[in-house]
Amino acid sequence: MELENTVKEALNALYHHPDDAVRGRADRWLQDFQRTIDAWQVSDNLLHDANSNMETLIFCSQTLRSKVQRDFEELPSEAFRPLRDSLYICVAVAALAVHVSVEDWGDGGIVNWLSSEMKSHPEYMRSFLELLTVLPQEAHSYKIAARPERRRQFEKELISSAEVALSLLTACLGFDNFKEEVLEGFASWLRLSRGIPASTLASHPLVHAALSSLSSEQLLEAAVNVISELIHFTVSGGSGDLSAQMPLIHVLVPHVMSLKEQLGDSSKILHNLGYLFDLVKINGQDEEDVKAIARLFADMGDSYIELIATGSDDSMLIIQALLEVASHPEYDISSMTYNFWHNLQTILTRRESYLTYGSEGSIEAERNRRLHVFRAPFEMLVSLVSFRVEYPKDYEELSEEDHKDFKHTRYAVSDVLIDATTILGGEQTLKILSMKLFQVDKGWPKIGYAKSLPRYEGIDVDIQLACVCLMLHSSGHMAVGNHRHGESFKWQPVEAALFCIQAVAKTVSTQEAEVLPQIMALLPKLPYEPYLLQTVCSTIGAYSKWIDAAPVELSILPPLVDILTKSMSASEDSAAAAAVAFKYICEDCSRKFLGALDGLFHIYHIAISGEGGYKVSSDDSMHLVEALSVVIKELPPEHAKKALELVCLPIITPLQEFTNQGGGSIQETPASQLTIHIDRLACIFRNVSLPEIVAEAVNRFWPIFKTIFDHRGWDMRTMESLCRACKYAVRTCGRFMGVAIGSMLEEIQVLYQQHNQPCFLYLSSEVIKMFGSDPSCADYLRNLIESLFSHTTKLLTTIQDFTARPDIADDCFLLASRCIRYCPDLFVLSSIFPSLIDCSMVGITIQHRDACKSLLNFLSDVFDLANSSAGEKYQSIINGTIIPRGATLTRILIASLTGALPSSRLEEVTYVLLSLTRTYGVRVLVWAKESISLIPHTALTEAESSTFLKALSDAASGSESSALTETLEELSDVCRRSRAVQDVVQGALRPLDLKFTAVS
Repeated sequence: MELENTVKEALNALYHHPDDAVRGRADRWLQDFQRTIDAWQVSDNLLHDANSNMETLIFCSQTLRSKVQRDFEELPSEAFRPLRDSLYICVAVAALAVHVSVEDWGDGGIVNWLSSEMKSHPEYMRSFLELLTVLPQEAHSYKIAARPERRRQFEKELISSAEVALSLLTACLGFDNFKEEVLEGFASWLRLSRGIPASTLASHPLVHAALSSLSSEQLLEAAVNVISELIHFTVSGGSGDLSAQMPLIHVLVPHVMSLKEQLGDSSKILHNLGYLFDLVKINGQDEEDVKAIARLFADMGDSYIELIATGSDDSMLIIQALLEVASHPEYDISSMTYNFWHNLQTILTRRESYLTYGSEGSIEAERNRRLHVFRAPFEMLVSLVSFRVEYPKDYEELSEEDHKDFKHTRYAVSDVLIDATTILGGEQTLKILSMKLFQVDKGWPKIGYAKSLPRYEGIDVDIQLACVCLMLHSSGHMAVGNHRHGESFKWQPVEAALFCIQAVAKTVSTQEAEVLPQIMALLPKLPYEPYLLQTVCSTIGAYSKWIDAAPVELSILPPLVDILTKSMSASEDSAAAAAVAFKYICEDCSRKFLGALDGLFHIYHIAISGEGGYKVSSDDSMHLVEALSVVIKELPPEHAKKALELVCLPIITPLQEFTNQGGGSIQETPASQLTIHIDRLACIFRNVSLPEIVAEAVNRFWPIFKTIFDHRGWDMRTMESLCRACKYAVRTCGRFMGVAIGSMLEEIQVLYQQHNQPCFLYLSSEVIKMFGSDPSCADYLRNLIESLFSHTTKLLTTIQDFTARPDIADDCFLLASRCIRYCPDLFVLSSIFPSLIDCSMVGITIQHRDACKSLLNFLSDVFDLANSSAGEKYQSIINGTIIPRGATLTRILIASLTGALPSSRLEEVTYVLLSLTRTYGVRVLVWAKESISLIPHTALTEAESSTFLKALSDAASGSESSALTETLEELSDVCRRSRAVQDVVQGALRPLDLKFTAVS
């Protein structure tokens, strides 16, 4: 009684005390209480105490549910029945059912027990229906701390009881007040059970109740859930082939199709001079109802897509309904169909869809027939989705979240348009998208425009009218060419059209000669609205390859470059887009710029210097650096050298000025003032693929680099920037680096000892990759390897060291793996190899994702090398290192599988254990048996241990790795099923307590 009063007092303090500190202490006490074994009895008592208030009842109900889910194994077996009888009012009974076998519930298991209780206590009917709905959901709930085998058995028990459950639900149809709960329960059982014959369901009262409820505003959502599950049921793997499902399909599809008219009224689209799209509510359908119906059509399309892809007359009726969904002005509703259109184009274009047609001629004929049938719907789709990318008039007033949603919408529409190009081709899609850019007179198409509009047989006339309306509305019924003096220009529809046009750029042929010349000629005429200008620049960049292929007589490039140049002064966003476009233009049209380098260098110098009014940010200026770098590599060597000097001059000059001021001044300089220039040099070294010319520049700049290394070695940001520049220099120049590479290696060895910067390790990784197999560099690299790894193993002696310095751990073991691949002679045969293995064993359980993956990959690389023909000469050394440590290593790996590492690391740990097993066979079985025997049987039974060891033995014998993977997943699941079990397992294996000493 005292503990019960304490719980009440703590709850009162939690909810009502004015002091935050008191509430915090009460919360912590209650959380600790919930983990105790006393929580079972106290919660049960308080639930039956008439004096308990609502706060107490809710807390105790939640506590019991959590206890049943997580800590059921705390209870003795005889406690089940009194607990079951106490849990009527608590949803925890569903979780209880997962733990308890059929026999303990009585004849027929929990469903039969529930049937009996419903007859005995009809006053609790709503609660029983809720429980009946929840039961199938708990079959796959991993919140419940049940063993995998028990969870599978529970699912089988429920499936075998499905007929009883459906009978209970059918019996409850007579109660009008419970019809919604009955439908939700039916949907829940359909998700679980896939073995009911379609012919049975086709005439089942529950199915017909759901279909009839589609016309009920109150029951629509529940009815849609049922019909959606029935649709999925007909195409699920366990329901037989599609022909067996036809009786049910023939019942479902007509009822769903009858809902089409409720989506909206296309005939009322035009009003206000016929230019504004307006969806009206039909028959009182609100947006949520329309959304439910749209979801039903989308589910039907996704489920029956193989049938729809045949292009039959019936399938085109579904296509028409899906086009109506796609035409809905609400993006959340329209986008429900996007996945369908993507999958449809995949089926229509892949060869495997037509293999049953036999000969190549028949395959090609059927493919062409289907593409012809679906051409019109995809053309319609392009028109229906393209208007959604238009900027809202109040865009500036929208929230940041709304801005993100708008960007997401544009990306999604881009994907739909690209899908459409696989059916229509890029050129036809481009034609449809470009219509709104061309002249429109009084809002109606001119003769040439009207002739270009398609007429689609089999597509509802109202939908076609909607498309015309959408195209005209999104063009603002005033295109660029028709903009008269004094009239306001609506830039939004033009920007939207250009956005869509640039989205499909990669699918348009560089030989396209009808539409793109007109578009490119139009771009310089557009007003300098900020968002429009940004998209104009992006469009220029997107079509850089087409611009390069355009006939010389069109003179397209100069006015476009002028747009990009002016855009750099307009706004930061347009400047950013212009810089990116310059990069693409220079990449693809580099030869066309060879005669205009002076102009390019002028633009470059203004942007880099920050003078001249350009609004190019430091980050965006990198695109211009890259642009010039690409042009340089197209020049003859004698000109490339001079051009490289000109590109580097505005970058290296400020760095030279910093270093000339002396060490004190360099140390006081903000990192950003150095890294902005160093990063630009890195970009040049990366993109000017002229090894000898770049190497000459690197050697010339090395004294400046060395000065920065010497005086800023403590500064991580500057060192990362400089190491990145050196990495690209090494990658580009290779053997042409000359004396600079030796000086660089000496520098980073000394600096790493002093400042522990991880970037010195990743720079060394690039050096190992480039020079590791070069015998002439062996002495340099041997010293480098031993120096870096020797220092690292002194830094990382405990798991706390790994946790405090994950970047060093990550880069250290990335370097070690690269040494195994490129210079195993220098690495495996070195004195540091055993110490690094010990270091890796200390750090296996680091929680940092990248560091952990690098460490595990290193270990698997070691075992793979030992197990390979190329590694025979290293086997004795690897064996001499691994075998004495094998038992400890295996124990740590098993601890990692069972909870020491997150379950997301399971794949990497599994591969390491598999590699170890295939390398050392029976030894690993002995080590694993020793480790697994430490785990108490309350956490891991003998049968579960035996299954694990059997799978390991099979893997050692060369069996497929999938069996071991599945067993290890189950072992992990068993040992993580609750916090209490996981603590027991980790307490037994104690991976963090293991100590390592050098073993000779």
